[in-house]
Amino acid sequence: MASDLDQKVLLLAQLQEDWAEGRFDFTPSNSIERISDPGRPSKPELVSPKKLPKRRLGSREGHAALMHAIAHIEFNAINLALDAIYRFQSMPMGFYLDWLGVASEEAYHFQMIREHLFHLGYEYGDMPAHDGLWMTTYETDHDPLIRMALVPRTLEARGLDVTPPMIHKLRAIGDKRGVEILKILLRDEIGHVEVGTRWFRYLCKERGLNPFTTFQEVIETYYHGDLRGPFNYEAREQAGFCSEEIAWLKGLHGEKKSS
Repeated sequence: MASDLDQKVLLLAQLQEDWAEGRFDFTPSNSIERISDPGRPSKPELVSPKKLPKRRLGSREGHAALMHAIAHIEFNAINLALDAIYRFQSMPMGFYLDWLGVASEEAYHFQMIREHLFHLGYEYGDMPAHDGLWMTTYETDHDPLIRMALVPRTLEARGLDVTPPMIHKLRAIGDKRGVEILKILLRDEIGHVEVGTRWFRYLCKERGLNPFTTFQEVIETYYHGDLRGPFNYEAREQAGFCSEEIAWLKGLHGEKKSS
């Protein structure tokens, strides 16, 4: 719930230290609160995706707008990972270690992009941002299986698909540092999606469910909009998507399953 950017990063570092020193408290809470709006600064102004201004990447403002949008996603991802630790209090110890690691990497990503944005002449909060990123987290707070399917395996996995084209665009305008940052993000996000995949399959096995059909059912029931390609099949395979899931995604994208 911390709203100050620097304080949130410091508190996360304290969590890591508490874990390393054996002071992390695993006593279950008496109650678990639903969080409709997590801690965030007063800016950026949150608006509907349709109201976000369209800017050309070739302009200085458009370049900064792309980095600002990525910073916003990474900041939200810190809250997403911390919420998984807080909310699902009956998982194995490895679950909490994994998501603490994800939170730490997301904070590192956010700080890198924030610094790069500063060198472009902007601060995080200077531009409006997407208001819907927390909605899926809030709607999946009742079941870790659904959360794992929708947040890391669907929303974060989308980042695997769109990051390579963004790297290409930044390279085209000569932003070498931006390219370096996005390469780090892509590498780490593969790991984050793999964490979601692993715990999704763990929960399916625990409940005697077929992971493939269960994933399809969760998408059909909870995902807003259509799951559309193009998909980064190589990165998704590295993140633990099985051949059956890859074939299904190829079918969604209108490709032959044997391709």
